[in-house]
Amino acid sequence: MYNNVLASVSAVTRHVWTPLVAGHALSATTAVALGAVVLLRRRRGDRMHRRLGAAWAAAMYATIVTSFGLRMVTPGRFSWLHVLSAWTAVSVTTALWAARTGRRRLHAAHMVGSFTGLVSAGLAAALVPGRLVPELVLSRPAAAAAGLAAVVGLTGLLTAVASLPRRAQPGAAAPAVPATRGVSQQVPDVVSS
Repeated sequence: MYNNVLASVSAVTRHVWTPLVAGHALSATTAVALGAVVLLRRRRGDRMHRRLGAAWAAAMYATIVTSFGLRMVTPGRFSWLHVLSAWTAVSVTTALWAARTGRRRLHAAHMVGSFTGLVSAGLAAALVPGRLVPELVLSRPAAAAAGLAAVVGLTGLLTAVASLPRRAQPGAAAPAVPATRGVSQQVPDVVSS
């Protein structure tokens, strides 16, 4: 019975995992994982938020760019899915601009909207029978698990890197130490004998 299901799914599906499709799936899944980390963190606007947000935006742009090479819905032509990709490009770009110019509500609205669209598209890709993701899970579960493990590892690595302190620039002055009550910021000169 299991093999019959796989045979019928494979017969309907004319598409294969190409490097473009795999890159699209990897960047989209990475964007989902990074977006979840960013949204679930309580702190907003700190260095880690900005670094993870930049990585998320890069994954989103990779997903958008690769989507324009995928023409499986209408072979050889663009489809309504490409209109959504174009809108996502505008939305992510607007969100980044809003963050840089201090428009927090606009930034949040476009980021959450883009993330919601990404998750919705991912669910459609994963749950609609005959698509490549469910076919991969059914026919090659180890490969699907390896791909998911790679995304989890990449997300963990990016999160760890984002939490690293900033490196001091060569020749730059040491960062100012905040003053505490009753302690002078001046250091007395030391006289050598």
